[in-house]
Amino acid sequence: MGRWLEHTVTSDIKAPVKQVWAVWSDLDAMPLWMSWIESVKAADEEVKTLPDLTEWTLAANGFRFKWKAKINERVDAQKLQWASVGGLPTKGSVRFYPEEENLTIVKLSVTYELPRVLAPLMEANILGGMVTNELQANLDRFRDLVESGYGK
Repeated sequence: MGRWLEHTVTSDIKAPVKQVWAVWSDLDAMPLWMSWIESVKAADEEVKTLPDLTEWTLAANGFRFKWKAKINERVDAQKLQWASVGGLPTKGSVRFYPEEENLTIVKLSVTYELPRVLAPLMEANILGGMVTNELQANLDRFRDLVESGYGK
């Protein structure tokens, strides 16, 4: 049994919530803005946008992890919650807050379980800060992708 660690980041995106949601829903685009993600695929090849079950491959610094994630709650253009199914123990949520017609705030929370032996290394002021920084950089790349007009 390990220790669960959570990281939350936000970004203001100059685009309508429906456009932001559409880009988030595009599985093929995820590796464009998630630096550690090599691929995201629907477990059912027939489904391409936000299937309930996806297969993820993370590749970073010579490590490669694969796992499946299941969407537990979905409210279009508002909220997604997911949890891993086997493999790397993770769960998370993303919320979409339309502030104005062309401004959406996105809040991403990712939680993962580390073996107790590794957990002390991941405190916020050490490697945990690096994970938060990487998540923020990913969300900033997502913002840039949306604001570039991708998916319009």
